[in-house]
Amino acid sequence: MTPLEGLVMGTRSGDIDVGAVAHIARVSGKDIFQLDAMLNKESGLLGISELSNDCRTLEAAADEGHEGAKLALDVFVHRLARYVGALATSLPRFDALVFTGGIGENSARIRAMTLKHLAVFGFAIDEAANAATFGGRAGVIGRGRATLAAVVPTDEEGLIAADAARLAGLDATEVAEASPPARLSIRR
Repeated sequence: MTPLEGLVMGTRSGDIDVGAVAHIARVSGKDIFQLDAMLNKESGLLGISELSNDCRTLEAAADEGHEGAKLALDVFVHRLARYVGALATSLPRFDALVFTGGIGENSARIRAMTLKHLAVFGFAIDEAANAATFGGRAGVIGRGRATLAAVVPTDEEGLIAADAARLAGLDATEVAEASPPARLSIRR
């Protein structure tokens, strides 16, 4: 129903035991509105690290020994791998995992940590390919027995522009050609 469900985010808690929320209310005296603000704006990577909601900052701080930053990254990756594993159980087979979006496209560290958690599915990472895939570059970053892992950049702005052009009655192909999405060719 809300963005609070699911993965730990920058300032949102992600899934949380409702009993934990009741306990926090009892011991802190916070009302429902304060709890809502806490879970949406003061939790997640920021709340765990007590430093930042930005993975880039957390990675740099973790490299310098910041325990909160390390914990935030570990929790994020654990939850991410847990969700991927849970979703995979609804598939007839698991062929590929695609990393995309800001963190997925740009954090070799998060991708490597995640694939290590998902080794049970046969993922194996190519460290050199992983390190070289960032900033809009697409590529395969690992192959396993029956799986592969890849990075595919998003083009949210291009999709929004094409949809807006279509709704305005313009030729959406002209808009799409002005901002072509990245292509990834995968050969088995």
